Amino acid sequence: MDYKDTLLLPNTTFSMRANLAEFEPQRFEKWFNQNYAYEKMKQKRKDTCDTFTLHDGPPYANGHIHIGHALNKILKETIIKLHYFNGEKIRFTPGWDCHGLPIEQQVEIKLGEKKKNLSKKEIREFCRKHASEFVDVQREEFKKLGIIADWDKPYLTMKFEFEAAIYRTLCEITKKGLLCERSKPVFWSWAAKSALAEAEVEYEDKEDYSIFVAFDLDENACKKIGVLKASAVIWTTTPWTLVANQAIALNPNENYVITKEGFIFASALLKSMVEKGLTKGEVQKELNAKEFERLEAINPLNFRKSTLIMGDHVLMDGGSGLVHTAPGHGEDDYYACLKYNIEVLMPVDDGGCYDETLRTKKLLPENLLNEFIGLHIFKANERILELLGDSLLHSSKFIHSYPFCWRTHKPVIYRATKQWFILMDEALLESKTLRECAKEQILKTKFYPQSGIKRIGSMVENRPDWCISRQRDWGTPIAFFRDKNTKEVILDSELFDFVANIFEKHGADAWWEFEIKDLIPKNSKYNPENLEKVYDILDVWFDSGSTWNAVLNSGIYDAGEKRANMYLEGSDQHRGWFQSSLLIGTAINKIAPYENILTHGFTTDEKGQKMSKSKGNVIAPEYVAKTYGVEILRLWILLSDYSSDLKISDNILKQVSEQYRKIRNTIRFLLANINDLQNLQINEFSFIDKWILTRATRVFKNVKENFLAYEFAKGFNMLLNFLSADLSGIYLDISKDRLYCDAKNGDRRKSAQVAMALITKELLNLLAPTLTYSVDEALEHANVLIKDDIVDVFDLSLKEKFEYDFGIDDKFLLNVREKFFEKIDVLKKDKLIKSTLELNLITDSKCFNFIPKDELNDWFMVSDAKDGFGEILCEFEIEGEKFKVAKAISHKCPRCWKLESQKENEPCVRCSEVLKNV
Repeated sequence: MDYKDTLLLPNTTFSMRANLAEFEPQRFEKWFNQNYAYEKMKQKRKDTCDTFTLHDGPPYANGHIHIGHALNKILKETIIKLHYFNGEKIRFTPGWDCHGLPIEQQVEIKLGEKKKNLSKKEIREFCRKHASEFVDVQREEFKKLGIIADWDKPYLTMKFEFEAAIYRTLCEITKKGLLCERSKPVFWSWAAKSALAEAEVEYEDKEDYSIFVAFDLDENACKKIGVLKASAVIWTTTPWTLVANQAIALNPNENYVITKEGFIFASALLKSMVEKGLTKGEVQKELNAKEFERLEAINPLNFRKSTLIMGDHVLMDGGSGLVHTAPGHGEDDYYACLKYNIEVLMPVDDGGCYDETLRTKKLLPENLLNEFIGLHIFKANERILELLGDSLLHSSKFIHSYPFCWRTHKPVIYRATKQWFILMDEALLESKTLRECAKEQILKTKFYPQSGIKRIGSMVENRPDWCISRQRDWGTPIAFFRDKNTKEVILDSELFDFVANIFEKHGADAWWEFEIKDLIPKNSKYNPENLEKVYDILDVWFDSGSTWNAVLNSGIYDAGEKRANMYLEGSDQHRGWFQSSLLIGTAINKIAPYENILTHGFTTDEKGQKMSKSKGNVIAPEYVAKTYGVEILRLWILLSDYSSDLKISDNILKQVSEQYRKIRNTIRFLLANINDLQNLQINEFSFIDKWILTRATRVFKNVKENFLAYEFAKGFNMLLNFLSADLSGIYLDISKDRLYCDAKNGDRRKSAQVAMALITKELLNLLAPTLTYSVDEALEHANVLIKDDIVDVFDLSLKEKFEYDFGIDDKFLLNVREKFFEKIDVLKKDKLIKSTLELNLITDSKCFNFIPKDELNDWFMVSDAKDGFGEILCEFEIEGEKFKVAKAISHKCPRCWKLESQKENEPCVRCSEVLKNV
């Protein structure tokens, strides 16, 4: 007889090889056919009271998706599914930012010289078409990653009703008195010819000049401080702004010295000035800063007067203690000069070149005007240093962190222009400023990780007023009218509503396309001939920051609750979308539009370097999907600490693939061994089954808790350790004997199968939100007892009870087993045995009295445990209990291979009984 034919070997159609890249697209196609998966998730939870709304932060509709997009959307979708499988009603409406500079720049490149002959409406049509194309491209790329969302009804910020909603949001803020137009220096991208918000600025290293320049005090000033001659020595790193100098700022709380050379420095910095060689340090006079207030010095470049003023922004950590002040080129400069009613000069055009203001304001001598007007400011530094002559006391170069435009990657400047601002401190929402209200809301928001509260908190605490206007074509217009004569802006609710309704029907293009008479109500009190349009557009961050209003509050989208449970984006959005949404939400409703914020880091290569095509270290989502499978991409994210930067490479993905194989093969082994299970009825579990069910109950509970706290890496590491060490490493290994060799309906075999079925069911429930594809596939090959009436993965639930804790304390048992196998490794190495089945484990420990003997045999995988005879091969002791490992003396059973047969080549008692019924 071939005893192998009598064994109950595992059997399943669930393949060991996943072939993810080949088969995933087929399953995804089924999920997205008529939005099947998302619609089923909606219908399945339609009657529940518990809800979870994740409001999607819009990616930009420009270019293909990268690995960062994949990280973001997979995390979002995983959390949505986590709440769905936890029994909650979910909504996930994806969206896109469609306005803004990058799209407009791409269109400009395509159009080239043709752009000059096109109207704004035509340019906007090209921008709209470009955005539409990439919305479709990115949507398909997300769907290829198996990301489940309401792809049939996404939100687009360029949709007519959306542009109307953005405009209405602006009007609401205006009605609350939080909007102000003023001429003030803001970040200006000369490369993009537009103002920038703080969130659109990145800092990079830049080389600049560090110069000290002497401004001679005029005769009256010298008389007032009692010296014949004195020079205020200013320090600056922007020589090109010296032509626009209007003042010199001193710290009002510091003393200043006049050296014997006649130079004025802060007393606290005199030593530093001596070290630089600017003075010998001999002091002729020391005065308090306020004694210099309103005195005048002479700008050596143009001989214009420069007023000495007080400024709290002047620090003693560098420079001379006297700060060159050009109110058109710096925010601190602007506010300091505002107190003294000093004029703001702006001699730089929107392209970063000196303009005719140099002539009209006499900012340079007549003979230099032709040379400088039209010259780019960054090309002027060296020439200005030459013109300073002897007034330039010291010049050097240094590297420092400098603001760059995040779109054009060119250094920005501060430039005073007329812009629109949302006021942080100057207007009140009832009794509090917008800044105060926003800070209160931050404290009421839960952050994952918790450190996020400090990051956004400090940003809101220190941020300036929000500049929301841009001087471009592609965006939502700040659609206000001015009186032609007074230039005053007309803020009228009737006009706001009328324009918003037009936008809803015709889109914001109407602002450029329609005449003024068609943009105001008939019989309006305003004469269209006396009006002119404001043509600035809104900062794209205002668009995205108002999506909560346009999506969650509009009733147009089936997007969930009016206040989102969660916003989830990269950590850079503390200064971007999280903050713009917070300010707009607080301004209108006095409440943040979100309850929780979760952030993730950025993707890097395995060395932690930023990905770039030039370095050749870019890994695209499409490459991962085709090479390894989307499930590997998902598991890579979930195994990583996503709160910090995530490293990715082929080596890392191969390691993740190994982890996936462990999970898949464990599921396969479980399915294979319960394939012939007829029911889940059982009188009592065996000890070993009670042990694994207890372990599983405790681990699964902790894993679930970690998942629901969005600690996916912690949960998966716990789960993988259980699958590898406890389930596969011990339980499945020791259960093979009873599964393969016991009678088909034997108590021990049935106990093991039922335990496995229960564990399998809960394991699939647990993995459903994360490895949804694999669980869906496994269900197709599962025993009907596992599936019940389940059609697919979307019928599973994390709410199912899995409570099988039998109170087993296994610490001693595991310690003995661990020590036993340490000894076994030595015996095998010394070639004294090939298998543990050749051994007996002898002990009189009372700690094992509660475990049946056959269970102990299986636990140690020996032929006999507790009692036994034979040659002693080794001994060990655990917690005072002694154990001996001896050679088994019985014969090897040809069917189960245990040394339990009385005669050679004859089956043991157990196998003999089984064979009678074969």
